[in-house]
Amino acid sequence: MPAACLTKLAERNVQNLTPVLDWTEGNRPFAIRDSFDQRLRTTRRLLLEDGSLMELLSTADGMCSQPATPGASFVAEFAEGPVKAALADLSPLRALLSITSGIARSGRLALVDDEGKTRARAQLRELESSSGNAVILLTPQGLRGYDTALHDLVARIRDCGGTPLAAGNLYRMIEPASTGYVAKPRIEVGREETALDAASDLITGYLPVARANEQGIIADLDTEFLHDYRIALRKIRSVLSLFKDVYDPEQTAELKARFSALMAQTGPLRDLDVYLLGQQSFRDLVPERMHSGLDRMFALLRHRRTVEQATLAAHLRSKGYQKDIKALARMFARRRKLLPGPNASRASYDLACELIWKRYRRIRRIAAELNARTPDEEVHELRIECKKLRYLMEFFGSVFPQDDFANILKPLKKLQDSLGLFNDYAVQQTKLQVFADDLGDDPHKLEIAQNIGALVIVLHQKQVAEREKIIAAFARFNSNKMQRTIRELFHDGKEA
Repeated sequence: MPAACLTKLAERNVQNLTPVLDWTEGNRPFAIRDSFDQRLRTTRRLLLEDGSLMELLSTADGMCSQPATPGASFVAEFAEGPVKAALADLSPLRALLSITSGIARSGRLALVDDEGKTRARAQLRELESSSGNAVILLTPQGLRGYDTALHDLVARIRDCGGTPLAAGNLYRMIEPASTGYVAKPRIEVGREETALDAASDLITGYLPVARANEQGIIADLDTEFLHDYRIALRKIRSVLSLFKDVYDPEQTAELKARFSALMAQTGPLRDLDVYLLGQQSFRDLVPERMHSGLDRMFALLRHRRTVEQATLAAHLRSKGYQKDIKALARMFARRRKLLPGPNASRASYDLACELIWKRYRRIRRIAAELNARTPDEEVHELRIECKKLRYLMEFFGSVFPQDDFANILKPLKKLQDSLGLFNDYAVQQTKLQVFADDLGDDPHKLEIAQNIGALVIVLHQKQVAEREKIIAAFARFNSNKMQRTIRELFHDGKEA
């Protein structure tokens, strides 16, 4: 409950029982921790670092605790214990940040009768954040033979503003501004909404997602800030590319160039992140005797990452970047300067059917020729077309039946996964070779190059194997049943 409500609870008798409030001496620091996307809050859990103790409170599983691990930001860095085990479902890439911090103190509220005998009590913990907001966590405790007193105490707590523990409730009370980030905003597109309004709504929805991640990138809190930032920008660029002739062609070209320039600044750091995050998987691909060369390679990559992260952070702080991103946000929020194209006034449903159907037919044409000898470039083209199809379906998802959409997206996602791995293996081979060629006068150049050569061979073998999986995945996506569903949804049931 809000701390201000405690006075109301403590000043009135509860069914002839007198409340007695007692605070123990001494305060201690506390912090409520969660990932930036607040995975714990959305799953009704609260991670509380109270002094030297870490506690996880859950509406489903109660409470568990273990000693806090000083300096730990990721679950993998926590000491072994029940809290770490209970957090195993969290992304290992997300840091557990301090959502709010402040001072905690403990106490007890007892209900006593005329003889001074305790009939029920509640353990209290007050959390006062540095922003000045304060909440009380109450844990009612009954005593044998006095169930009625416990029931009355719980009822009075509710009357005074207390609510059952839910992480969302506590977050709103103690730090209202901490519940705003959504990585995947739900942007509803109406069937009869104009294509211009739909496209502008989508871009207006994704721009704040990108901007929300800027400070996390600058502070280098975890790699997912940059990942989410890039996804938001990629979706904006996809809207501009896929919503054909919705905006004036010249303005579309200008906007695509501006957003592409923003994206280009992030590429070098993201490439390094991908390699460093996959360090263990690379080590697993080659014999242990080759690990020393890979370790030296990754040491060089970490040094380069330090340089690239500082470069990107300086860019995001720069006046030029801030001016451009704010101008883009204003343009789509106000929309007065957006120039309509030939398709601007078309209904979103009609445009969606046309665009999705054309993209689907293009995918079928490319995939029909896919075999073990298909050039890599054609496989990459299929990957890009599948990505565009999925984006279109996600953008227009609200104007079509959800069950049918889900039945299409599931096999499409599996096909994309295989295509993505195929592309990753190809890109990694090329970039590793470039890295080896660029070692200069490094004293361990020969060892590193030899180990990279072995790694490239293994990656090529995995790429070849993944091609066979792509062929099988496309066959599932292109089943007769799937073809009928897609025709009915996007082409009035007519044959291609």
